[in-house]
Amino acid sequence: MGRRCSWRRRALVAAGLGAVLLLLCALRPAFENTALGSIWLRGEKKSPLQLLYDLDQGPLSALAEVHRQRRDLLRRACSRHTRRQRLLQPEDLRHVLVDDAHGLLYCYVPKVACTNWKRVLLVLSGRARGDPRAIPAHEAHAPGRLRSLADFSPSEVNRRLRAYLAVLFVREPFERLASAYRNKLARPYSATFQRRYGARIVRRLRPGAQPEALTRGHDVRFAEFLAYLLDPRTRRDEPFNEHWERAHALCHPCRLRYDIVGKFETLAEDAAFVLGLVGAPDLRFPAPPRPRAVPARDLAARLFQDISPFYQRRLFDLYKMDFLLFNYSAPSYLRLR
Repeated sequence: MGRRCSWRRRALVAAGLGAVLLLLCALRPAFENTALGSIWLRGEKKSPLQLLYDLDQGPLSALAEVHRQRRDLLRRACSRHTRRQRLLQPEDLRHVLVDDAHGLLYCYVPKVACTNWKRVLLVLSGRARGDPRAIPAHEAHAPGRLRSLADFSPSEVNRRLRAYLAVLFVREPFERLASAYRNKLARPYSATFQRRYGARIVRRLRPGAQPEALTRGHDVRFAEFLAYLLDPRTRRDEPFNEHWERAHALCHPCRLRYDIVGKFETLAEDAAFVLGLVGAPDLRFPAPPRPRAVPARDLAARLFQDISPFYQRRLFDLYKMDFLLFNYSAPSYLRLR
């Protein structure tokens, strides 16, 4: 009964999305897709999605049980915390990458191992060979290397939503935010990013800024970065950059049904679970880089220690939905009361 209900909900979501996308499909050419004739779609073998839900019919391994609980928690949190939602547009699907050969949908969230997942998808889809670790980061992120759901017509989107295993990886929101600040605004190798966003932050929020800072944006303070995020003008001018946009706003987990909610904190085992389901258990997910001098949690705690409780609360409210949907507790270093 549970399995039939899962498939029925998936079909209803896909149908609802198709009704929206049909309004815009004339503006977007559909890719020719021959991979939908894969052997598992012809019934010669079970799809990754079928394999996952077959696990629910018998005794679960410890890891399968973890993922079942995460699915259920996400579904309950969506019911409890979301009301009326805007209709999805094709552009909302651009973060959902497609591997037709293996029946896999992966929604990428920057700063949650998405570079390594893109490397793995390039190998899985046959667009690269060998060890995923050997693929340069700029190639993994190159536009057009991997298709997203936004590239397909409404009927093709619906077909994939019904039949493919949908995967999302998330991270503790403030640790992800601290990582985005460190890598995109505080590191010297992010000069292009600093000129685009750092200089904008300095112009808006630092009275009497030095000419070099106004031009280079190379010395943005964490408090200035947070003030920029909380400034109503920021999202009024344009959407958040994907590196600090909320995970739920990138992947829409209350509108699209995700079968696997992987976490950065359990990346190795969650990635292996997904690769096993798609029939690539021997493909090694790239290991994270060597441990940094300052762990992510400690970095976040250090950065937030000089932020006033008032702004800590406002920022927590901004990212609150990610905490709720993905079962993260408010960090102990925050002073929210």
